[in-house]
Amino acid sequence: MNPYHQEPPQYERESDFRRFIRSRKQAPVNTILISLNLLVFAAVEMTGSALDTMHMYRWGAAYAPAIVEGKEYFRLVSAMFLHFGIQHLGNNMLVLLFLGDCLERSIGKWKYLLLYFLGGVGANILSVYHEIIKMDNVVSAGASGAIFAVIGAMIYILLINKGRMENFTARRLIFMAALSLYLGVTSVGIDNMAHFGGLIFGFLLGILLYRKPKRSRI
Repeated sequence: MNPYHQEPPQYERESDFRRFIRSRKQAPVNTILISLNLLVFAAVEMTGSALDTMHMYRWGAAYAPAIVEGKEYFRLVSAMFLHFGIQHLGNNMLVLLFLGDCLERSIGKWKYLLLYFLGGVGANILSVYHEIIKMDNVVSAGASGAIFAVIGAMIYILLINKGRMENFTARRLIFMAALSLYLGVTSVGIDNMAHFGGLIFGFLLGILLYRKPKRSRI
C-alpha cells in the first residue's frame, strides 16, 4: 500500500433548494417584489376572483377616469401588483424572476427598486394618457409595464457592455422584447402602450442609473 496515497476530496453537491435560496439572497428586492405580487393575488382570490373586473377595480386596478377625475393616483402603483388570473400572474413572474435578478445584480438593489417603480408608474401614466386621447377607458392591471422597464434598462446595459451581461446577449433580449411587443399588438386585451412606455422609460432610467464598472489597471 502506498503510504502517500490519499483519497480525492469529497465535494458536497449543492442541492437545488440551497441554490435557489442563495439566488434569492443575491436579489432581495426582486424576491420581495415577486412575493408581493403572489401575496396580493392570493388576497384577491380569497376575497373574490381575479377575473372579475369590478373586484379588480375595488382592489386598485388602473382606470383612467378614477385616476384623472377622481385623483386616485395610488392606482398607478397598486395596478402593478394586480393580475387578471393565474396565467397572467405566472407569465409575468417567470419573466421577472430571470430578468429582474440579473438587473438587480448589475445595478444594485436600491437602483433596481427605483427603476422598477419609476418605470412601472411611467408606463401606467402613458397608458392612462393614451386612453384619454382615444376615449377608450378600460380597467387594466399587471406588472408588465415595470417588467418592460427592466427589459429596457437591460438592453441599454447590454449595448454599452459589448452585447453581453451574464447569460444574456443584446441580440436575444432585443428579439424577445420585439416578439413580446408584436404578440401584444396582434392580440386583444393587451395594454400595449404600457409595454412600449415601460420599455422607453426603462431604457432612459438605465442611462441615468447604470454606471459601467471601470477596469482595474495592473
